[in-house]
Amino acid sequence: MSPELISILVLVVVFVIATTRSVNMGALAFAAAFGVGTLVADLDADGIFAGFPGDLFVVLVGVTYLFAIARANGTTDWLVHASVRLVRGRVALIPWVMFALTGALTAIGAVSPAAVAIVAPIALSFATRYGISPLLMGTMVVHGAQAGGFSPISIYGSIVNGIVEREKLPGSEVGLFFASLVANLLIAAVLFAVLGGRKLWAQGAVPDGGDADGTGGGGGRGDAKTTDGTAGTGSDSGTGTGTASSPGPTAVAVRPEPGAGGGLGGTVLNPARIATLVALVALVVAVLGFDLDAGLTAVTLAVVLSTAWPDDSRRAVGEIAWSTVLLICGVLTYVGVLEEMGTITWAGEGVGGIGVPLLAAVLLCYIGAIVSAFASSVGIMGALIPLAVPFLAQGEIGAVGMVAALAVSATVVDVSPFSTNGALVLAAAPDVDRDRFFRQLMVYGGIVVAVVPALVWLVLVVPGFG
Repeated sequence: MSPELISILVLVVVFVIATTRSVNMGALAFAAAFGVGTLVADLDADGIFAGFPGDLFVVLVGVTYLFAIARANGTTDWLVHASVRLVRGRVALIPWVMFALTGALTAIGAVSPAAVAIVAPIALSFATRYGISPLLMGTMVVHGAQAGGFSPISIYGSIVNGIVEREKLPGSEVGLFFASLVANLLIAAVLFAVLGGRKLWAQGAVPDGGDADGTGGGGGRGDAKTTDGTAGTGSDSGTGTGTASSPGPTAVAVRPEPGAGGGLGGTVLNPARIATLVALVALVVAVLGFDLDAGLTAVTLAVVLSTAWPDDSRRAVGEIAWSTVLLICGVLTYVGVLEEMGTITWAGEGVGGIGVPLLAAVLLCYIGAIVSAFASSVGIMGALIPLAVPFLAQGEIGAVGMVAALAVSATVVDVSPFSTNGALVLAAAPDVDRDRFFRQLMVYGGIVVAVVPALVWLVLVVPGFG
């Protein structure tokens, strides 16, 4: 048995054990990386650790640390209220506001994970308070980021268009952008319909100045009354049943801030919240305007806030999503071992050698989707587009459609909890059962991997665009 095949089978075993024995998949993946790297790939410790995602580790820790402080001092509550006022109380519009916001950020040049890191904590805090499915809100943020991710001035768009130009392939910058935009917009519309969006729309606007049931506010944490008549709290209503197609009951009540008097107007600004808002704006400006690292910037801002207001920040370090950090870093370290030993290239070259161009095209789309669910989307596109050059040169496959299909397939799966964007969403969700939310994201990511590559191949590749 070849080393590459052994490494793939070990990955399957890791999935099976993690699913059936409830062992942290990241810890299993670290053990697998050590075993496969040492015994099969003949790598030393440095070779194994070469795949450790140090930058992602810092992003996960830094962003969750900063937003843990924002939750502790009430800043996220204020942002939630401001968002509701922005759309005049129509909670159903907030997922689309978050979709558009992340799309705009990536379209003007933000790296997709940076945009998700900025928007996801706010969006998920809103989902918790108003009983919106975290799966709906999180996936809307990620798909929004990918919708704008291939504009001609975006990072992804610039990289892919640069690869196309370097490989001397026909290209269409507008066509690439439009393909990703439409694909993610359609997926978002389906998600909104399936995961409770219609119920949110039917409930109308949340009243300003009282509880959402119109009875007036009191202090403390209010329970939500769901649309199916059952009682629920803002922390767990609408989280779904563990699959992408079964949302939980949609809550219509708000959870007032303690002592705030309920409703939408109870949260006021104080010095700590003002400073936190300034820090969040500084994070956006630093990442988008000065190309600074999102993780290091977030840690620095969090330390400044912790020093100024230690009481608000005392428990923030404990609220960093450490189990998620272990999960993601372990899995990506193992994927790094696969890349180091040539498993990814081996699989791609095997598909590229198939004599039927259309079959090779759909298989490349699936390889891009599967691998990208665990690794860098840009890195996968950079590897797969050159692999597609030989059969694109035969003229039987349109280059414009093929490149667009590969780009969409490799990025739409970033909802996976093993990808950077999916990991950020998982880490940003407050007051949820993380194991359950992880399973929801994994199931939904699996559905996307299984369905979307075939659809984009059928729409973009089969007609022969370009």
